[in-house]
Amino acid sequence: MKIYQIQKPGTREEIEKLAGLMMEQMEQLSSPPHMDELKNTIETALKQECASEFFVAEKQDEFIGCAFMNKGVALDKGGYYIWLNDLYVKKAHRQKGIARKVLLHVLQWAEEEEFKGIELETGMNNEATKRLYNSLGFYDIISKRYGRTL
Repeated sequence: MKIYQIQKPGTREEIEKLAGLMMEQMEQLSSPPHMDELKNTIETALKQECASEFFVAEKQDEFIGCAFMNKGVALDKGGYYIWLNDLYVKKAHRQKGIARKVLLHVLQWAEEEEFKGIELETGMNNEATKRLYNSLGFYDIISKRYGRTL
C-alpha cells in the first residue's frame, strides 16, 4: 500500500477513483449526490486555485482510503490551519490501521508545510474514530457546529 497526495489538477483516472471511493461514504447520507455531481465537486477541489487537498491510500491500483481537507486561516491559531472534511476507508479495508497511516501522512505534510493546527469533527458515538484521533494528539473542542445550505 502507498499513501500520497493527489497532485492538482488530478488525472481523469484519479478523479474517477476518488469519486468511486467517496460515493461509498456519501451513500450513508440521507440524500447522497449523483456520481456526476460528485466528480464535478472533486474536479473543483483539485483546481490549482482551490484551497483543498486529497491524500489517498492505494493498494493494487485501487483507492482504499482518503483524507480530504481544506486550508484556511485562523486568527486564534496565528496562521494557516487545516479543516479535515473527510477521513474515509473502504469498509472491506477497515481495522487494518489504514486511517491511522493516512492521517499520520497528513500530519507529517502539515508540519512540513508549517500549518498551525488541524481541526475536524466526528460523530458523538463514533468511539473507534475518537480513539484514533485522541491517540494522535487530537483533543475535544467543546462547541456546536451549525450549517445552512445556500
